Amino acid sequence: MKAKGAIAAGHPETARAAAAILDAGGNAFDAVLAGLCAACVAEPVLTSLGGGGFLLARSGGEAPVLYDFFVQTPKVRRPEAEVEFYPILADFGTAQQEFHIGMGSIATPGVVKGMFRVHADLSTVPMARIVEPAAHLARNGFPVNRLQAYTFRVVEKIYGANAESRAVFGSRVHPDRLIGEGETFRLPPFADTLEALAREGEACFYHGDIGRRMVDACRAGGGLLTAEDLAAYEVVRRAPLGLAYDGARLFTNPPPSTGGLLIAFALELLEGSGLGAAGFGTAAYLERLARAMALTNEARLESRVHEADADAAEVMLNSEFVDLYRRRILGRPAARRGTTHISVIDGDGNAAALSVSNGEGAGYMVPGTGIMLNNMLGEEDINPHGAHQWPEDTRMCSMMAPTLMVRRDGTLAVMGSGGSNRIRTAILQVILNILESGMAIGRAVDSPRIHFENDLLSIEDGFAEAEVAALAERFPSVETWDERNLFFGGVHAVLFDPAAGRFEGAGDPRRGGVSMTV
Repeated sequence: MKAKGAIAAGHPETARAAAAILDAGGNAFDAVLAGLCAACVAEPVLTSLGGGGFLLARSGGEAPVLYDFFVQTPKVRRPEAEVEFYPILADFGTAQQEFHIGMGSIATPGVVKGMFRVHADLSTVPMARIVEPAAHLARNGFPVNRLQAYTFRVVEKIYGANAESRAVFGSRVHPDRLIGEGETFRLPPFADTLEALAREGEACFYHGDIGRRMVDACRAGGGLLTAEDLAAYEVVRRAPLGLAYDGARLFTNPPPSTGGLLIAFALELLEGSGLGAAGFGTAAYLERLARAMALTNEARLESRVHEADADAAEVMLNSEFVDLYRRRILGRPAARRGTTHISVIDGDGNAAALSVSNGEGAGYMVPGTGIMLNNMLGEEDINPHGAHQWPEDTRMCSMMAPTLMVRRDGTLAVMGSGGSNRIRTAILQVILNILESGMAIGRAVDSPRIHFENDLLSIEDGFAEAEVAALAERFPSVETWDERNLFFGGVHAVLFDPAAGRFEGAGDPRRGGVSMTV
């Protein structure tokens, strides 16, 4: 029997929802929307209808298109004294990190409008059918796994911030904690919300009852969203950023977001460098890769290169990508936090790479909806001179980089990752593992990674000790990890060979990933 398609995602329930729609005759875009709705239930800390995201889509053999439905800054800032905006410490166990939440951290959400735009343009199945798996999951529940329980512990001060959120995410076993591993998580109000959206369309969220609740709460509680913000929000269709590497054609998230552009920076530096000949995991291979990451990081921070490597510097300075960075990214507010990704390809060659984020959540749930709103305005990088100094009515940029690759033989792959600033290096390494080292997609995703940032080279467990020791001698500051860790991203990828009708999928085990073929 001919396979109908394949999915890779960050949770088994997310993948099952997408698989159910593929199995029922839907295409890749129907399936990815079903997976998105289910992820809002199964991965609630990472995504929400109250956040934003991007879909890179290729319909059959047509040119790919990028749907930008990321969050927008509000049209008007309020005096800081009138805004609810405060810090909390997230506890990762070995470290703590400060996040800002509250009504004043909420940017204009785009996910719902993105869903309906994609559905109108690309879907074949009614929205009522697409939301069914997620609505069923929300009503009947599922056992919380270890990764999700850990995530809840990290953000306990956000998801237990008030009675509304505690009622949804609180433990039934330990009333003073959030829900834990093995407990059944249900979200019945969200099922009602999905079904209302399927009946009434996006207007229910942006102009109707849900929108009114958001606006009223922001007006009374120190938020910034207005009816004008919701009414004016638009999905933007963009031409993806395209580039060639080692005979393959790649398409990724274009400016004003940064992730895809930084992947392109690094690939341009590495093209023709003999990386593959050095041998995956050798000190020579890893040093070359780390130097490219360092140069790319320099471009991100200052849009200019200060490296002794003159050849690499010349490539960077002459690159059209540098000009794009300067013209379309510098000065834009950026959000780089909690993210999940879903990849789907169907048997007709339709391909969907969807990355979505809710930040960490603002600590505010729209009453009766099961929707936690984002805290994208709480991003430290957009508040260097104090809260609420961001540019008004501006599409925020993101590190999210849904990516599509077409090889010479017509083999098609889609991928994306969570992981904040590690998104770009995680995706880069999976691409190189496939193209330079000839790895199958499962090994390409599972292989150990490195990450270079702020003069620190982080090395994941799994490389040979002698190669790591040799590499460490060449960098002044090195951190080695004794495990595979979600710090290094979570790439969920699917590959399709149309000539053979063969699918491969890989969900990144670092972030609870799974893959399914239907």
